[in-house]
Amino acid sequence: MMIIRLVDFCSALFGLLLLWPMLLVVTIIGLFDTGSPIFLQTRVGKYKKPFKLIKFRTMSIDTQSVASHLASTSSITKLGAFLRKTKIDELPQLINVLKGEMSLVGPRPNLFNQEELIKERDALGVYDVLPGITGLAQVQKIDMSTPQLLAKTDRIMIDTLNVANYFRYIIMTVTGKGRGDAIKS
Repeated sequence: MMIIRLVDFCSALFGLLLLWPMLLVVTIIGLFDTGSPIFLQTRVGKYKKPFKLIKFRTMSIDTQSVASHLASTSSITKLGAFLRKTKIDELPQLINVLKGEMSLVGPRPNLFNQEELIKERDALGVYDVLPGITGLAQVQKIDMSTPQLLAKTDRIMIDTLNVANYFRYIIMTVTGKGRGDAIKS
């Protein structure tokens, strides 16, 4: 899997160099939207080591730190709705990939307060790999509201991950197949 780490690093570096003007514009617009355009949140990483996930803020600052499926749509800002729809909110995670805290493809990193998901993932060895920006669960529209199904899907992805599937999940996500975590209405 060293080739995947090399592809991760090069893709993240290239992506950040190519997209920095857009990232700067979104940051400036985000200052007017919420006053704090960058969102940092402690997530569960490889071997359950905590790391700070970097995203563009899509919800109001006073939104409780819960899994997306537990958050209310009323918390999402107008800019945030656009960023989520276009997946632009995920782009700062390229910094996490560059730092080696994440991969482009892997299980989505969860919060430490998602105890049921942690238990299910722990039992299946999901934390033995880097978390990712996208993966099999995302392209199959499985979110963190179904911990057992998510953990099983993550394990299947880990067991079948090869270079072809790695690029397949990325292409499916970029072309709109991956939806990420749902927000309750």
